[in-house]
Amino acid sequence: MSMDTLPRRIARALVPASARDRITAFRRRNRLQWPRAGTIDFGGFDRLRPVSDVFGYDRGRPIDRYYIEAFLAAHAADITGRCLELGDPAYTERFGRNVTKADVLHYVDGNPQATIVGDLTDAPHIPSDSFDCIIFTQTVQMIYDPRPAFGTLHRILKPGGVALVTSAGIAKIGRRLGRDDWGEYWHFTQQSMTRMAGEIWGPDQVEVTTYGNVMSACAFLQGLAAEELEPHHLDTRDEDFEVIVAARLQKAGAT
Repeated sequence: MSMDTLPRRIARALVPASARDRITAFRRRNRLQWPRAGTIDFGGFDRLRPVSDVFGYDRGRPIDRYYIEAFLAAHAADITGRCLELGDPAYTERFGRNVTKADVLHYVDGNPQATIVGDLTDAPHIPSDSFDCIIFTQTVQMIYDPRPAFGTLHRILKPGGVALVTSAGIAKIGRRLGRDDWGEYWHFTQQSMTRMAGEIWGPDQVEVTTYGNVMSACAFLQGLAAEELEPHHLDTRDEDFEVIVAARLQKAGAT
């Protein structure tokens, strides 16, 4: 929880709603907000186009990638045995431990690194109970109906296996049909990820973490790079500002 919200939460718990409403009305009437209304200096954010149109890739490491990599590093022990990753094996190679085989899934033919081609919403050709770990980053929001894809991920995991899933929370739209090959349909929240994944994995097998705060969310929307922020700007977590929603989903059974 962000420390600057703690006094407000305590006040909500202790002060009756009617009294809070009177205080709020008094503050508005007398312009007692802090910082004072009309005094905010927008500085370099006083613009209608972002600093970077490509999520900050042209400036350094994008802020969402900073969070995704922090999540994968925290769960590196799960990236072991036979692993599956989408597009390329970069994260498997970077974070994996004792990986025996690194498979790569691609949606269509043409990726020379792909060992499996298929659509996770309908992939009966991928054998059940095949993988110890599946790295599924920034893809679920591109799937119009995520439930069948989640069902396939669960099916093809070995008992005890883990899927490491990330999704955009607060972010600019990444893909648009008609402009490129993919469409972006959803941005998950901790609540929606927990509920949807829990329907398939079971609530006790789902652990959802969020990354971000108001500062990193604003910076990410503008396309600043992680290197342009101070560590506390990135690492402070505020549950009301979910830049990245990340889930560790473990299939029940033997480990």
